[in-house]
Amino acid sequence: MATAYWDKDGEAGGAATATSFWKAGHTPTLVAAFLYFDLAFMVWVLLGPLAPMISKTLLLTPAEKGLMVAVPTLAGALLRVVNGLLVDRIGPKRSGAISQIIVIAGLLSAWLLGVNSFGGTLALGVILGFAGASFAIALPLASRWYPAEHQGKAMGLAGMGNSGTVLASLFAPMLAKIFGWNAVLGLACIPLTIVFVAYMLMAKDAPNPPAPKKLIDYFEPLKQADAWWLMAFYAVTFGGFVGLAASLPIYFTDQFGLTPIVAGYCTAGCVFAGSLVRPMGGALADRIGGSKTLMIVYVVAALALAGVSQAPTLVAALGCFVLAMLALGTGNGAVFQLVPQRFQAEIGVMTGLVGMAGGVGGFYLASSLGIAKQFTGSFSSGFLIFAGLATIAFIGIALVKGKWRTTWNTGARI
Repeated sequence: MATAYWDKDGEAGGAATATSFWKAGHTPTLVAAFLYFDLAFMVWVLLGPLAPMISKTLLLTPAEKGLMVAVPTLAGALLRVVNGLLVDRIGPKRSGAISQIIVIAGLLSAWLLGVNSFGGTLALGVILGFAGASFAIALPLASRWYPAEHQGKAMGLAGMGNSGTVLASLFAPMLAKIFGWNAVLGLACIPLTIVFVAYMLMAKDAPNPPAPKKLIDYFEPLKQADAWWLMAFYAVTFGGFVGLAASLPIYFTDQFGLTPIVAGYCTAGCVFAGSLVRPMGGALADRIGGSKTLMIVYVVAALALAGVSQAPTLVAALGCFVLAMLALGTGNGAVFQLVPQRFQAEIGVMTGLVGMAGGVGGFYLASSLGIAKQFTGSFSSGFLIFAGLATIAFIGIALVKGKWRTTWNTGARI
């Protein structure tokens, strides 16, 4: 059967060119989605690289540090549901424009007024959650242009914007040392504004949006077990990725006594590995199936995180973190090869729901590491528990993959 798609001019195409990824969608929109996602992720985890300096200024405890870097992930998780609803009601382009304006305004206000208390960092974290919620906008913006056989690649390339966490790790500590950590909040508005202008010029909503629904209808997918499974799988893959991205600067400074700048470089290396492989994870899932890819991912992630808990040296810890991030990044792409196959008609709200679950996983990991450090004197138990969650996820995907392959009739590998 020929697979329809929407070409770069918004015209329906067919099987003759459906095998060509670059002809099957709208490339400027894909680029705009990536740029928006990239800079949004940069500021979403901004408190992580700044945490060693902020905690020194505000005299925060390990648990407070963990909660400070975890709040943006939780706020982003909850706001992803809101953004998923907005995408299906007013379209992804306008939803993205609103979110970007809120983040830029929030950072400008924080820079001008200053952040002078632990409560202030939590309030800023809520604002940064709007940046994390970009996930529920950028991915549908790109996804709606592409047919099933290219969903893994399209979602992977748009989702590669999580590489923005690398930018935060590389530049935030350096700029904070020169100008002070509060000034970094204002400086971040410069690239955000540039990308906002580019986004408004390049992004275009696909001409096949889903029909408007009643509010209650948006939560219909939650009546199906498949939605909960996909949310659980993403809570481990993306939760692990973003939780580590936010927590590693604290881990490296507390565990090995690194300076914030060197800790930022180490974090950037780990995060870059996970970001780089996300589109590869989508492409691999297109080739061998998302469920098979996830089974491999969870085994590697569990072993790597267990290794981190016992790592005696910085080199050993870095090796385990890079391996864990490679696995988790691959898993992020694999999950979103599966989501549009099962819930194409509800892709906006499902992206929000699955993204919310990922954010909740990140909140758990980041906050639990801080709690583990404060009450046991070590991060080890936090890593071991998350390794256990990856093992449970492996068992889960092993249980459902057979049913998915027989009941999902999409024409793509599952």
